[in-house]
Amino acid sequence: MKYYQGSFQIVFRKPHVSFLGILGMFLISGCATLPKDFERPASYAYTETSDTRLAKMRSEERAASLVQSGVLLLGNGLDAFVARAVLAAAADRSIDVQYYLFHNDLVGKLMVDQLLKAADRGVRVRLLVDDMDMGGRDLGAAALDSHPNIEVRFFNPFTRNTDRMLQFITRYGSVTRRMHNKSFTVDNEATILGGRNIGNEYFDAHPDLAFSDLDVLAIGPVVKEVSACFDLYWNSELSFPALVLKGDSPTPEEIAQKRQALSKFITAQKDSAYLKALRNSNLASQLRRNQVRFEWGEGKVVYDFPEKLLHDESRTDLHLSTQLSPYIDQINEELIIFSPYFVPGNEGVAALKAFRERGVRVRILTNSLASNDVAIVHSGYAKYRKALLRAGIELYELNKKIGKKEKKEKKGPHDSSKASLHAKSFVFDREQVFIGSLNLDPIAIYNNTEIGMVITQETIARGMGEWFDQNIDKLAFRLELVDDGTGHEQILWHGLESGKEITFTKEPYTGLWTRFGIGFLKIFPIDSFL
Repeated sequence: MKYYQGSFQIVFRKPHVSFLGILGMFLISGCATLPKDFERPASYAYTETSDTRLAKMRSEERAASLVQSGVLLLGNGLDAFVARAVLAAAADRSIDVQYYLFHNDLVGKLMVDQLLKAADRGVRVRLLVDDMDMGGRDLGAAALDSHPNIEVRFFNPFTRNTDRMLQFITRYGSVTRRMHNKSFTVDNEATILGGRNIGNEYFDAHPDLAFSDLDVLAIGPVVKEVSACFDLYWNSELSFPALVLKGDSPTPEEIAQKRQALSKFITAQKDSAYLKALRNSNLASQLRRNQVRFEWGEGKVVYDFPEKLLHDESRTDLHLSTQLSPYIDQINEELIIFSPYFVPGNEGVAALKAFRERGVRVRILTNSLASNDVAIVHSGYAKYRKALLRAGIELYELNKKIGKKEKKEKKGPHDSSKASLHAKSFVFDREQVFIGSLNLDPIAIYNNTEIGMVITQETIARGMGEWFDQNIDKLAFRLELVDDGTGHEQILWHGLESGKEITFTKEPYTGLWTRFGIGFLKIFPIDSFL
């Protein structure tokens, strides 16, 4: 964030090309090439969908206001899976799926099965996935793409004739910039946006890691905005058909083998918590019976344009942050931030300090070192903690040891040994909320593309604020900056352990070498890479 004569804008330190990256590009840039002169048929979201089942969802409320959208928060993994699966099962015309990560694990296979079932009954499926997670999976993607009703495309792909890790040097500034968007849209009538990728850890199915995440299911005018965004990415020059990247078509035998293996896997999962929830959960029943209670309000979808990856940071007209800034400018009383990766830089510290100086209360929940799934990012955040605390910013870091009660409330099928924040959301004056894929760090602001929704709905905004009030001390450490009497400042972490109050003088639940490594990294100017 940066302060400009009374206006707050999300601005972070400019990324710099390293000497190693430049040298690598000069030495071996010619080794990697992407396919050229191939067909990329343009296609767009269907507009005539008023006869679909989802178009009739809560039709009376929709008719009452043509400008308001209905929204439902999806706070736990089972509900988030169920919502996507039920929407896919209800699809009559189309499913558009866009994700940064789409793992080949339990949840990933369950979702592919839902897409295939929809395609089998004639639904058009467009699957757009960032290529970061797709190494070695060209055959599976091409087999899926071979279905007459499914198209699979990879965004900003790595070349297939050069080692992927090497390309982070040879194609620095290209493959280091990724499509981080996450959306799931059905019949251009219902959509799900938020922080979740498709994978076990995002839906409480990972035995060792439970992400606390948040999505929003929406119907109404905002869906058309999500579809417009999807079409921009789908038809972008950075979007490559899976078959083009593979180079040749899979054989009928390879396709049949892949389909049979998936079918066998799905049959074995019939008693899994996910398929049980899909059959029997309250949300599944409410969605099928058109009984979901949506909250209605004005919504605005904000997103980076795909061309952002082709230009430097000066093209702010392509940035989500430019669209989000007016909402930040209007804050008068309170700002609550949920951000797993939080690297504010000096500019962000100054902007948040300016909020405090005009009486705005600022509270931030991010990951602790122990709960962060990308520990190196913590080094970029930790160096700013004291400055933030001096400015009166209230900092909270997630306690990785969730109690039994909190685990039960997550409604996940596994008791994970580690909790980690993954939700990306802001609450403005308890009147508006932002929910999406945006982390507050330089990579998200400058390098990657993101999407989110600003919802002007007091019940939801107030509810999220009240949740923070009532639960933050149970789930997170409150940081306090104290003077030991000699002029030396020290951070204390106040939290709960087994229901009892405890104070740590060092990063909670971490070892000496972990702390040393993070402290060492704080010396270096690496914020732009975090």
